[in-house]
Amino acid sequence: MSTRRPPVKPADPRVHRLEVLRSERVSPSFQRVTVVGDDLHEFGGMGFDQWFRLFLPVPGSDSLRLPRATTSLWYAQYLAIPEAERPHCANYTVREFRPAGPAGAGAAGAGAGAAGAAGAGGASRAELDIDFVLHRGGSGELEGGAAIWACAVRPGDALGLLDQGVLFNAPDDATEIHLVADETGLPGTEGIVRSLHRASVGSVIQEVPTRADVRPLDTPDGVEVTWVVRDELDARALGALGSGSRPLGGDDDVDGRGAGGAGGAGGAGGVAPGEGALAALLARSAADPGAYAYVVGESALATSGRRHLHAAGLPKNRITFSGYWKR
Repeated sequence: MSTRRPPVKPADPRVHRLEVLRSERVSPSFQRVTVVGDDLHEFGGMGFDQWFRLFLPVPGSDSLRLPRATTSLWYAQYLAIPEAERPHCANYTVREFRPAGPAGAGAAGAGAGAAGAAGAGGASRAELDIDFVLHRGGSGELEGGAAIWACAVRPGDALGLLDQGVLFNAPDDATEIHLVADETGLPGTEGIVRSLHRASVGSVIQEVPTRADVRPLDTPDGVEVTWVVRDELDARALGALGSGSRPLGGDDDVDGRGAGGAGGAGGAGGVAPGEGALAALLARSAADPGAYAYVVGESALATSGRRHLHAAGLPKNRITFSGYWKR
């Protein structure tokens, strides 16, 4: 049985100083910021769930101080920046990278897939899209420094980026690919299915806060997609999902059709982020031991999902899991 390979790292990482090109609301729970930069054409787009350290300026500051190192020393340099000037740092996934094309070719649309961007010849400058999840508090107020920045940012505003490589790491002999994610993992899901070999088979369980957040996925024909819409779920729907016993890889539209509600911390029935995707996964009992699984999002989804997949027969070295955040 093969063992997991080392994480895929960029060949020549660097700290990129970038600026905002545009910011737009693409669905109720997502704000997309497109960035450009003098050296962004040297960013090595790796596909899949390529992730990076994002550096945002201190609110009210006219300057952005960035670390220079691209090895593990970057963090020591970051901490050495005086707290009053230290940028906010967070981890994000590339939603889409469009390399620079011939001058005058025109940018591919913000929602275009990789194939569409390539067909359009790319933009005259390289562009990178970052999708920010808009979490809201009990009274509807926007939460999180990065999301607040993304919604208020203006063209020309500065930011920094340090490429970190790819987390997704399927063995070459994987018989199936299974992805499970909440909304924070949606950009990674998009990149992974777009990057998979077209003969790949498997499944996607993707949770989003509202029906309006569902978007087309460029999946191979053999990869089945289940959308879990959180504000259409309630506790009874989750119980029904978790009581089934189906092989991993079903094609059900798991939404419960409960009463609608705002896309916030929970659905109409008090469903918390990640709970719907986890329930859909728990309803699938058996796993091919030669498959590979990738489970990301809220911490409980990642850890409980890994535990279930291993109990269902998938070796631990064939499961990548990451808790992007914690309730």
